[in-house]
Amino acid sequence: MEIEFTETEFMICNAARLLEDNKTIFVGWGIPQVVAILAEKLYTPNIVQVFEFGAIGPQSRTPFLRGTMGGPSNTYRSLQWCSMNLAFSYAQVGYIDYGMLGAAQIDRYGNINSTMIGDDYSKPKVRFPGSGGGNEVASYCWKTIIVMAHEKRRFVERCDFITSPGHKLDGKSREEVGLPAESGPFRVITSKGMFGFDEGTKELKLIGVLKGLTVDEVLDDMGIEPLVAENVVELDPPTPQELKTLREEIDPYGLIISKGAKFKIEL
Repeated sequence: MEIEFTETEFMICNAARLLEDNKTIFVGWGIPQVVAILAEKLYTPNIVQVFEFGAIGPQSRTPFLRGTMGGPSNTYRSLQWCSMNLAFSYAQVGYIDYGMLGAAQIDRYGNINSTMIGDDYSKPKVRFPGSGGGNEVASYCWKTIIVMAHEKRRFVERCDFITSPGHKLDGKSREEVGLPAESGPFRVITSKGMFGFDEGTKELKLIGVLKGLTVDEVLDDMGIEPLVAENVVELDPPTPQELKTLREEIDPYGLIISKGAKFKIEL
């Protein structure tokens, strides 16, 4: 049996499998939102989604819709609808278990850039939307999952701009800069593999590769040399049930899941 899927579908499914039931997750627009909805439908029915605009615990019963975060599809039967300040304060006092972010660049300690590319902030080569709530999510959620395309240009020794903090900033630990020591980047899901962070050095560590790829193929497409786990696991492609749920229930218009190159794998 041959299964076909996009890079984005692979990243979404592997991120959804990481989440735990009866936990809270700070959800951003796009891929993080689809990850949370898929997890809720298939794996973690009691997860509580938190949106920065103030919706707490909405039920995911309508398809993903492009547009404002504060629309009806993201507020359906919410447990609470509060202010943005209160939503972020829940993370600051330790109530949010998971955060999920994208990244234009990432360094070996998990600092990420979603603001700009270039040497001059006032005249960047590329300007991105910026932090939004990315800094707060990375600063205060206990475990941050980063989802990003796997490209050499995205893995850098030093980010052009640090939007969201990782495990070390200019050589200082999170605790030294006033952030909770136990929080920070947990996993990095890319279109080719999965990374964790070494407990001692806090450096990026390759722990899994997509079925059909080799460790060397993943490492060759990186601008830095990460640590490599002793036993790198093989990451399963999306299951037929995951793909059916994504394509028919969550994103039937293909606004998110259709992006990226396509893979074909024999099961």
